[in-house]
Amino acid sequence: MGNADEDHVSEPAAAAPATNELHGGRLIARRLKAHGVTRLFTLSGGHLFSIYDGCRAEGIAIVDVRHEQSAAFAAEGWAKVTRSIGVCALTAGPGVTNAMSAIASASQNHSPVLVLGGRAPQVHWGRGSLQEIDHVPFVRPLVKLAATASEGPGEIPALVDEAIRVALTPRSGPVFLDFPIDHVFGQAPESLADSAVVQPGTGAGADRRSVARAAALLQDAERPVAMAGTGLYWGHGEKALQALAEQHRIPVLLNGLGRGCLPADHELCFSRARSDALGAADVALVIGAPLDFRLGFGASIAADAEIIAIDVAEPERDHPRHVAAELYGSLSQALEALRALAGSVPSQREAWVAGLRETEAERRAAQGPELSDPRAPLHPMRVYGELARMLARDAIVVGDGGDFVSFAGRVVDSYRPGCWLDPGPFGCLGSGPGYALAAKLARPASQVVLLLGDGAFGFSAMEFDTLARHGVAVVAVLGNNGIWGLEKHPMELLYGYSVAAELRPETRYDELVRVLGCHGELVREPAQLRPALERALACGGPALVNVLTDAGVAYPRRSSLV
Repeated sequence: MGNADEDHVSEPAAAAPATNELHGGRLIARRLKAHGVTRLFTLSGGHLFSIYDGCRAEGIAIVDVRHEQSAAFAAEGWAKVTRSIGVCALTAGPGVTNAMSAIASASQNHSPVLVLGGRAPQVHWGRGSLQEIDHVPFVRPLVKLAATASEGPGEIPALVDEAIRVALTPRSGPVFLDFPIDHVFGQAPESLADSAVVQPGTGAGADRRSVARAAALLQDAERPVAMAGTGLYWGHGEKALQALAEQHRIPVLLNGLGRGCLPADHELCFSRARSDALGAADVALVIGAPLDFRLGFGASIAADAEIIAIDVAEPERDHPRHVAAELYGSLSQALEALRALAGSVPSQREAWVAGLRETEAERRAAQGPELSDPRAPLHPMRVYGELARMLARDAIVVGDGGDFVSFAGRVVDSYRPGCWLDPGPFGCLGSGPGYALAAKLARPASQVVLLLGDGAFGFSAMEFDTLARHGVAVVAVLGNNGIWGLEKHPMELLYGYSVAAELRPETRYDELVRVLGCHGELVREPAQLRPALERALACGGPALVNVLTDAGVAYPRRSSLV
């Protein structure tokens, strides 16, 4: 699959002669290979044997996991890290239903994922075959395309090509195909497909009038800010945004997959001063980021600020507040047009940038006591204070948890695109091991660090067996406070008590992963932390550092979750 920093078009491979009949699974694999697919994530199922045989013949590696949700999360993780299609195969019935949360997550993250489903035989459809259920009606609301290869193996190549094209077309997202077992085992000639995959980051730009309106607003702005999110990453707009920000002195804030699209140490990249920048801006460029709960449904931005919405496609929902200009289409074209048309830079912008930089520095300094907190069990910030100093600039950090991962979002910086993976707005726990598995396979030379809450660990704990079996050197850092922190602290604030919010204290998750073939360590004291992290990073295989953290520390949450 493609490099995360390069656009490419997957040209259809030359077809075999019409007399060369192939079984349906081989036809699927041939089209996957033509589009650059190198790995298939799956959990073994009889409905998929023909697809496995085809992938084996075409040199596509089969990566098997312990639960179908992890196969789908891994496919999404591959898409997130590479900005290309991620593919998973799920057996019929419960194999597909087990992955529904992961499909929903990919939908809300706009991740281009192709989900291949097994299906009961067409010849016996409606008679009660094993695992017989029509997946399409309940999958369709979550995907851009859902279809069954119901006419026979001959339609498979064109159907796979169409699904991949739809998945990658802005706004990108998951697609679903299922294949009756009798059809996927049947044979047909390989037909020559004539559809090239959409080239990411290209396409028509915004209309000139909208660009001119936005440029006029930006030119007059004294306190502009750019708030860029996941859509910036999918739209390959990071280079154009950096050029725009540098020429016009625009502070940049990043969330979601937007993190790392401007290096955290760039003079115009801000994180700790985010609320000040949004709250005092007179013009806000909102790039690939919906005005959802993460931005207070628009209320995080100054009430009198003019908002310029920029994205690859029109929003799926109406904006919750007035937007002064809307630019939809190629992000690179839109941002480059703004850079060219916005004119001279008002002198006040240097003072604006300098003021935010001062605030940023003050808030980073204010975190110092927490980053070196001596308590035991540990403060989560102490964990990240140590870890952040050990991460390479191209380290991929995967977050899977509530409060523990929220602390990481405050202090773990990203420097390159595709290096911060969290569940996104759907907030589905259990995504982390699948994401991390795919990330390490896609970027074997990079550190991949998985941040886990002890609650989140329970959703996909057996995937440490997957990491061990496949020799995938993911290092997990688990914050073990024995509670559901994201629920316990707010509930006690509201009611004075909490229920269904306790876990077993000091559970030895490190011993569990050792049984599964991984390196595991327990950390009780701050002095034990760095040596344990060093050993885990150096062990050459999958590892988990089980850090006992203070259950009394609540994340200082500001954004509304409702």
